Amino acid sequence: MLNKTLVPQSVAREIQNMIQSGSLKPGEKIPSQREFSLKFGISRASLREALLTLETLGLLKTEAGRGTFVSGGPSSASNHMGPWRYSDSYSVFDVFQTRIMLEGQMASLAAGRLMANQLDQMEKMTRQMEEAWAQQDLLANVEADLEFHAIIASACSNAMLRALYQTVREQVTATQRQPIPITDPERMDESIAEHRRIIAALRANDSVAARLAMETHIRNTARCAGLEP
Repeated sequence: MLNKTLVPQSVAREIQNMIQSGSLKPGEKIPSQREFSLKFGISRASLREALLTLETLGLLKTEAGRGTFVSGGPSSASNHMGPWRYSDSYSVFDVFQTRIMLEGQMASLAAGRLMANQLDQMEKMTRQMEEAWAQQDLLANVEADLEFHAIIASACSNAMLRALYQTVREQVTATQRQPIPITDPERMDESIAEHRRIIAALRANDSVAARLAMETHIRNTARCAGLEP
């Protein structure tokens, strides 16, 4: 039985495993939503969320009037970003720009407040990002990235900023997934090194360095997506 609170993520992982094992092959049309919903015993809403996640990561692509297909290529990932799901409300540029201001300040205000076990967990998440990327487990790579940033946000001393982060969490999460299809190994290595610089600044209780390291990291991620916020 799938964990009810993690149904879309669990189903996304099942489908990613099907792609990696070859059960679903590059270029193959995936089963209908009705068929997949019955297979996994979930609602179509949860399935759609899982499919959107995989499309954002470049593992699936939807063609108007034809359906959803497994992306081609050696790793079954595409080489272009998927559609931005929040285009009716905010541009990707707007969200990255907000992240620079919000997460940079939150990192500054988290300096001196993170416990040793939280910093160790951030180190662990960074290692998991690295290992998952090497295995092309894109879901695990992003999940580790999300937890890394969430730990910092949870330690911010400003309660309103913490609440604001939760309010925009879905959009923030989307920008962490969005550049994955066009991220090359060199950029991922840089991103992981940036995480480690953020950790070092936070371990040193250096609020200025933590803010600058976080702002640099988000800017570089935005550049990977072709943006200059």
